[in-house]
Amino acid sequence: MELTSRALVYTLGAVAAVALLATLWLWPRLARQRPLPLLGRLGLLAVVQLSVLSVLLLSVNDAYGFYTSWNDLLRPGGAPVALAAAHAPGAAPTGAALVRPTDEGGLAGVKDVLPAGPPEQVGRVDSVRITGTESGLSDQVFVYLPPEYFNPRYARERFPVLLALAGYPGPSLALIDGLRLPSAAAELQRDGRMAPTVVVMARPTVAPPRNTECVDVPGGPRAETWFAKDVPAALRSAYRVGRSAASWGVFGYSTGGSCALRMAMREPGAFGSAAALHADYAVPADRWTDGDLFRGDKAAAQRSDLNWRLANLPAPATSLLVVSTRAEEDFAATEQFLAGAQKVAAAHPEFTVDSLVLPDGGHSFETWRRELPAALEWFGDHLAPPADREPRQ
Repeated sequence: MELTSRALVYTLGAVAAVALLATLWLWPRLARQRPLPLLGRLGLLAVVQLSVLSVLLLSVNDAYGFYTSWNDLLRPGGAPVALAAAHAPGAAPTGAALVRPTDEGGLAGVKDVLPAGPPEQVGRVDSVRITGTESGLSDQVFVYLPPEYFNPRYARERFPVLLALAGYPGPSLALIDGLRLPSAAAELQRDGRMAPTVVVMARPTVAPPRNTECVDVPGGPRAETWFAKDVPAALRSAYRVGRSAASWGVFGYSTGGSCALRMAMREPGAFGSAAALHADYAVPADRWTDGDLFRGDKAAAQRSDLNWRLANLPAPATSLLVVSTRAEEDFAATEQFLAGAQKVAAAHPEFTVDSLVLPDGGHSFETWRRELPAALEWFGDHLAPPADREPRQ
């Protein structure tokens, strides 16, 4: 059974229940103060505690996505790193393609949130593992392909791409069963409010439990290089997707939203548009970022502060959508960022910023699902159709 499968949780839950009943039944029979009864009591207690603890740990892992497979958990050396170096940075991978199918991620356990039917009618969600050539990293992602991708009429067409990022430390699966992104995208595309688009769903977590905020950490994981260079390059090698930044957008909620804004502003040559639900605008200094993600490099910290970038660096050629609610705990930060962004946009037409602010709603999937259709429809107006086509075979 997969590490993230619900069947594993249910099985261990049943083991815990049986162990508890066995303890209640056998305890009087093991009451004698002799070595064997004493060892029997210790064994019963150990089985109950270990099984209950296993259920709790698996449930937490399913909720937050620290490990997506047994390989993540049991890799040699015991290092708890999900994005592992597959080869030396800058070197081409050998013996395997950049994108290969995988059963990681827990897609098999998802029910009732994906369109049902053949791919040419409802599209398809692939689970793949991507290997990066620049960052030396590798991770599992989901790829939603619209029905048109399988239509012979579109056999030479390339499709725009939306890279979607979950919150920290959520797994990529949260975009499917929590946010229900493929279902929402399929509905909008079916209604003509969004062009047929390939949606790539990933997690921002590079080295759990550390939060890298999708930046290249000094002396650590190169998360920005992974998302801005490796992921697009790999997907272009395996799927019929656009080559230009104008046909690529990046989207996210919570930390994923912070990543989306930061990457569009820092990497406009990779992403022509970005939408963020309930984002932050500076890298936090907390225990999840090891207190100082940049290890004392103040210049690097400033470049990752979006308000500082607006005030001190040239306006990026990109389009942004900021979505939040007035009930958000830190809504004042959103107001500050929007004020600065709109001031810059007024003087630089290559940079645009739109906003959607609801009167209520919290930091939750319930609120994000309400906001999602408007964000996707906005991308429908900002993701440019790829200008080129696949060559004839």
